[in-house]
Amino acid sequence: MATTPPAVVGRDRLAGRLRLAVTRLNRRLRQQADSGLSPSAMSALAAIERRGSPSLGELAAHEGVRPPSITATVAALEARGLVARAPDAADRRVSRVTATARGRLRLERARTRKTAYLAARLARLSEDELEVLDRAAGVLERLLEDAP
Repeated sequence: MATTPPAVVGRDRLAGRLRLAVTRLNRRLRQQADSGLSPSAMSALAAIERRGSPSLGELAAHEGVRPPSITATVAALEARGLVARAPDAADRRVSRVTATARGRLRLERARTRKTAYLAARLARLSEDELEVLDRAAGVLERLLEDAP
């Protein structure tokens, strides 16, 4: 009977620990955001802000959802005054979406609350632990560079 090499077991164990820790941290940060929006609406709003003026199709592809879902999400954001739709200059059949000043303010407030929560948690750590996390953050950023 073949056994799995210890290095593979170690990587699998680490992957499981990281998955759980990142998932729990993400949940806690979403709770701190207190944005009044669903996670999917908040994600779409952030993607619109980052991308500038995506089409609904581009936004659906980026968010990994079907066009009818993103259309409903954008309509809800638009009803709250957080995004605005405009026809594409080159193809009037295509709608482009931009974050409004109100939408950008909502994102900024949510980000500020989440950062403050995390900063308060980090304040409990030693200098050595902070250095380890600083290095780990760089590694995590590298892992995500090529992620789809």
